[in-house]
Amino acid sequence: MMRRLVKLVLVMMFALLISSQPLSAAGKIQKVKVTFVSAELVENNHVGNEWWWGGFVNGEELEEGDSVTIDASTSGTIKLRAEAQEQDKIPEEGSASASLKVSSLKASQTKSLTVKVIENRGRYSGNSATWKFVFKIEKVK
Repeated sequence: MMRRLVKLVLVMMFALLISSQPLSAAGKIQKVKVTFVSAELVENNHVGNEWWWGGFVNGEELEEGDSVTIDASTSGTIKLRAEAQEQDKIPEEGSASASLKVSSLKASQTKSLTVKVIENRGRYSGNSATWKFVFKIEKVK
């Protein structure tokens, strides 16, 4: 009787082991290199002359030309963010963001974000400045 019980338990454990998905298929890791290529003020209608700007990848700030390599889950996302701020006593700012699914990334691609900053005071109130931020995203093998 004990022998049959042991056999039954072993057969059930074997069946469970075969039917479960392997751990390696659950969440593969993909290395992704993201480069903050450029930030360009493409239009400025009397908003200001002194600026701060920043490009961010998953919350990490990068300088223009800098890269970061991320170990991302193939089911995860990469978050890009761009910010521009006009520097005066009462600064105006704008931002834009995008999320990219790792599973849908091509071998290499670029992503542009447009940031609009609107003057909120003074005689030029309502005027805007437009920034273009460019990021390059590459899968690393």
